[in-house]
Amino acid sequence: MTDQATPEASTAPAARPERPERDRPWLIRTYSGHSSAAASNALYRSNLAKGQTGLSVAFDLPTQTGYDSDHPLAKGEVGKVGVPVNHLGDMRALFDQIPLDQMNTSMTINATAPWLLALYIALAEEQGADPSKLMGTVQNDIIKEYLSRGTYMFPPEPSLRLIGDVVAYTVNHMPKWNPTNVCSYHLQEAGATPEQELAFALATACAVLDTVKAQGQVAEADFARVVGRISFFVNAGIRFVTELCKMRAFTELWDEICRTRYGVEDPKFRRFRYGVQVNSLGLTEQQPENNVYRILIEMLAVVLSKKARARAVQLPAWNEALGLPRPWDQQWSLRLQQIMAQETDLLEYGDLFDGSPVVQAKVDELKDKARAELERIDAMGGAVAAIDNAYMKRKLVESNGVRTVGIESGEQVVIGVNAYTETEPSPLTTGDGDGILKVDERVEAEQIAALNAWRDGRDQTAVDAALAELDAAARDGRNVMGPSIALAKAGGTTGEWGETLRRVFGDYRAPTGVGTAMHDSAADLAEVRAQVDAVSERLGRRLKFLVGKPGLDGHSNGAEQIAARARDSGMEVVYEGIRLTPAEIVNAAVEEGVHVIGLSILSGSHVALVRDVMERLARAGIAEVPVVVGGIIPPADAETLKAAGVAQVYTPKDFQITRIMAEIAALVDARAAA
Repeated sequence: MTDQATPEASTAPAARPERPERDRPWLIRTYSGHSSAAASNALYRSNLAKGQTGLSVAFDLPTQTGYDSDHPLAKGEVGKVGVPVNHLGDMRALFDQIPLDQMNTSMTINATAPWLLALYIALAEEQGADPSKLMGTVQNDIIKEYLSRGTYMFPPEPSLRLIGDVVAYTVNHMPKWNPTNVCSYHLQEAGATPEQELAFALATACAVLDTVKAQGQVAEADFARVVGRISFFVNAGIRFVTELCKMRAFTELWDEICRTRYGVEDPKFRRFRYGVQVNSLGLTEQQPENNVYRILIEMLAVVLSKKARARAVQLPAWNEALGLPRPWDQQWSLRLQQIMAQETDLLEYGDLFDGSPVVQAKVDELKDKARAELERIDAMGGAVAAIDNAYMKRKLVESNGVRTVGIESGEQVVIGVNAYTETEPSPLTTGDGDGILKVDERVEAEQIAALNAWRDGRDQTAVDAALAELDAAARDGRNVMGPSIALAKAGGTTGEWGETLRRVFGDYRAPTGVGTAMHDSAADLAEVRAQVDAVSERLGRRLKFLVGKPGLDGHSNGAEQIAARARDSGMEVVYEGIRLTPAEIVNAAVEEGVHVIGLSILSGSHVALVRDVMERLARAGIAEVPVVVGGIIPPADAETLKAAGVAQVYTPKDFQITRIMAEIAALVDARAAA
């Protein structure tokens, strides 16, 4: 009878296994903003109600580059890739019913970061919040703007000074705020290898810290706190193991730099604190449903390793290669994060990769290559010098060229693009338009009308006094944050803030990184060169190709690859970089006597800007010059552009650049013979 069960044993329920204590999940965000402050506010409140735990604000290109919505360069760009914020009234509408002292807000803003932060502080004080309690981030990384996104305003030196002003102000007045978010995300989008992403981002962080130290606005005893508030914003691509190891390498290299270069002893100030958006460059227009798998795999690389886990994650939507995602598309990405954080047991365990010889070997390899690259940059004089001499930009253009050739040749497999291209029609992209969100063309006119009403209703004397004080502070070398906040409260605008500092610091045009030497890296170039030579002989001079980027879109990667391949194909190339007005492009076409014009636009403003260019070409008497357009352009818009006279439209699905060169040469030949 010794095996007889006791009454307690027979009636008590089986004990539940004890579950390990869970880590707190990362901040869950979606990167969003479009049309107007009111429309974006509705989207934010909807996403927060669905379980999003932080905000990530996308601003439109005029706001990012310091122009009001009625500036000529803003035409066609208002509300397209983010929300327009011209003044404190727009900021009020953007955060209506959202208490800022209870929110963690990330603002993707760089050149105008001091101004947008000033508006945010002014609004927080209006709400009755204590600025010292505010939590969030301004990206405020200007180095990568010269390399990839192009939303810079001033030369590197004064730009770094403004970053230093924000760092000093926040450390002294907003200790929970991240004053700069060193952004390697766009470096990978521009073609950076993992070691380049590591090295260029770390060199940027060092440039910021060296600037703050040299400015002397922060007491030496508080410098470790400055180091502790530096955060990073990184990219995670599809090469899962490499990306995971890259993040572990980032954490170890940053700890090393903090200890050896800056003497930071407290480990908590040496933590590599980073947020992430996974790779958008690899999202495909073809078979876009495959992007869901890509986004999941890329997210795993930044959440699986506990020692190198992201503090905040935002995911692109499956259809970003097609256009602006809808709220439902953003919800899909949000649910992916929530499932990973709350349904799986990931957060219940320690680091899964400690002790792995494979992982450690890859981490060590990446660290060694990144250190070597950092030494080269240091030998030049640091990140600013490597911007001025075009070293970093040139290396990114070269790396992106290698990537592009790999896809063209099939060596780098992209499912649905250069392999397994047969497909069934996707129900995701049929029915409701093109499966993307369209910004109403009336948004721009409404925003301009509201801006004029704001100007009419403010105290202009107070604005003029605040602008004069901002000008004086900039010229005297004083911190601009105080005067910027005063200007925000007085009713100043983004364009007025930007124009004031442009007068002091000057404007700037970064090197393009597109060299003059010809390369033979792409397949079939010999055949295309022979074709270009033959066309040039019939023309009586070398075929001349103008590559232009109208408007404020600074994503120049595609334009650079087109310009470089056209040069390698034997064409004479005119490429002056980003941020050109339609008038400047047409004037260049006339002065240079070009045979073909290529326009690259990725901001969604293609219809308005291309129409402007076409009308100006006609008025200039050169309507016969063929125009080709490239960008993220929905099929319906492509037909609209062709109806306006555009000869050909290329989208991300057209990845064979050498073939595009052959088509352009044939187009010029046909027009000349007509």
